[in-house]
Amino acid sequence: MLTMLGFDLAMVLAMMVLLWLVAVKIDDVSFIDAVWGAGMSAVTLFAWWQTDFAGGRAALIAVMAILWGLRLGFYLFVRWRGHGEDPRYAKMLRKAREEGRFAREALTRVFLMQALLLFFTSLPAQAGVLGSGTAFAGPLAHAGAALWLLGMTFETVGDWQLTRFRADPSNKGKVLDSGLWRYTRHPNYFGDACAWWGIWLAAAECGWQVATLSVIGPVFLTYTLTRWSGKPLLEKGMAKTRPGYAEYINRTSGFVPWFPKRG
Repeated sequence: MLTMLGFDLAMVLAMMVLLWLVAVKIDDVSFIDAVWGAGMSAVTLFAWWQTDFAGGRAALIAVMAILWGLRLGFYLFVRWRGHGEDPRYAKMLRKAREEGRFAREALTRVFLMQALLLFFTSLPAQAGVLGSGTAFAGPLAHAGAALWLLGMTFETVGDWQLTRFRADPSNKGKVLDSGLWRYTRHPNYFGDACAWWGIWLAAAECGWQVATLSVIGPVFLTYTLTRWSGKPLLEKGMAKTRPGYAEYINRTSGFVPWFPKRG
């Protein structure tokens, strides 16, 4: 399995180098967010391609990871096409642009870094597909599928509600606090975490070796969403641009859905 995972990593690195060339040509790296999702679909498909005989559990894991990746990748690609360069990446690479180091910094700070993060985050899907053999999906895999479905529902509905809210000009400067956003400030992030913990549960049915090897994926993703580049950075910016966001933070759960506080 480790050899096959090595091939997966090589594929991801090659894919990122090719996309880096595109980014240099168009002078914009911010489509990398869409690649984050679609890339997980691609590496899962590559893992599937390496298996000789795949059973029901491998198929279930592959379908969950691929559907998750395609949905997120399409959503973020459409958003990138509609809004252009992400200000976060523009700020990150502003000095490099001014000093003529854009290509080098884009490769090392964005594409190669994202390649490694994508590979390790998607380990449950890769290891689950490669380690399942011809086995059928058992109780743990079905529990994982149920958790995945909960996550997909939260992120799909949450993103749809946010898109509709932003499309209404009268909502400019306002805070979305209805629908799923009434119960959690980040239904899409909560959904992402549930989806990948569900995939990990299904993969863990392969045995303790796969469970131990791949748990880094959902652990890192959850940490990223809640403590690193997800929730903290987003809320810092929102607090500066949305007058009512501080009140929204005080009454609404930050991650796990719960009833809003009164008063």
